[in-house]
Amino acid sequence: MKAAYLVKYGPAENAFEIREVPRPKPGRNQVLIKVEAFGLNFADVAARYGKYRGAPPLPTLLGYDVVGHIEEYGANVKNLVKGDRVTALTLFGGYAEYAIAEEGIAQKIPESIDAGTAVALATQYCTAYFLSDRMTNLQENEKILIHAAAGGVGTALVQLALYRKCIVFGTCSSSKKIEYLRKIGVHHPIDHTENDFAKTIEKRVGNKGIDVVFNPIGGKSLKEGYGLLGAGGRLVSYGVSSLNNKKNIFGKLKDLWQFGFYHPVQFLSSSKGIIGLNMLKIAAERPKKIAKVMQEVLQLHQEGILLPHVGGEYSIDQLSEAHQFLESRKSMGKIVVKW
Repeated sequence: MKAAYLVKYGPAENAFEIREVPRPKPGRNQVLIKVEAFGLNFADVAARYGKYRGAPPLPTLLGYDVVGHIEEYGANVKNLVKGDRVTALTLFGGYAEYAIAEEGIAQKIPESIDAGTAVALATQYCTAYFLSDRMTNLQENEKILIHAAAGGVGTALVQLALYRKCIVFGTCSSSKKIEYLRKIGVHHPIDHTENDFAKTIEKRVGNKGIDVVFNPIGGKSLKEGYGLLGAGGRLVSYGVSSLNNKKNIFGKLKDLWQFGFYHPVQFLSSSKGIIGLNMLKIAAERPKKIAKVMQEVLQLHQEGILLPHVGGEYSIDQLSEAHQFLESRKSMGKIVVKW
């Protein structure tokens, strides 16, 4: 089979190499998927720069979400058969013509769902659902701040927050994205390149603060977001994309310093807190939890509540261009690469 290996850290144009390698064999609780397409995530960009701590050493296969058809399955697999179309989390190995997934985190889907939607539901929407339902339990009329709201997870969080009848603030980085956020229903879109998001929100909510902050960026924005929380507030950190922009150790250290320093007594006295989420860790250690989340996400999609936006489709020969587009922060929604 063909597989797009990450062979060199750095810019996308020099990072990947298509190789012919043996097709993997599924274990007893696994399925082998003939991959139709795979999705890109910011974790891919971090891994390409050697900044994703969980990534295997070079040369390695990235890829955390795929859509395709079951080719083989292990002896213990009960709910899937050859030919079933699935969307799945792959825990690396997705940049290939065939990929392995655990049975529970490969869910059957209709042929009518397009590839971009399918992979977005597997990763971005399951992440957003886990964040909003399992970790923060959003409630009606809560004030929610979503950073990078025009991205894949951001779009999903907006839809889920609106479904829960929350008041949504969303940050982005261009006037084009402001238009997009208005279109998908964000009540208070904020271009953080033109306005101080913290001061803007403070003016609108007063002293009581907001209830939930979803932050995939880190750095100064995390500390400022924590400062916006009122009593009972919770901040979820699920990425540190700000570190990807720092080219030297001094920039990284400055960014880490800007995260701020926290103590349990501080959380207790203010009645607010910070939560971290790594979905690959949950999928690896608690696959049954992810399986349940995937089922609920797919049901909400069928009901027309969760509707992913596909921001770009590329062929495997355009993998570098797809990476560059995602890294540029000009993308909105999910980026998908097809074989």
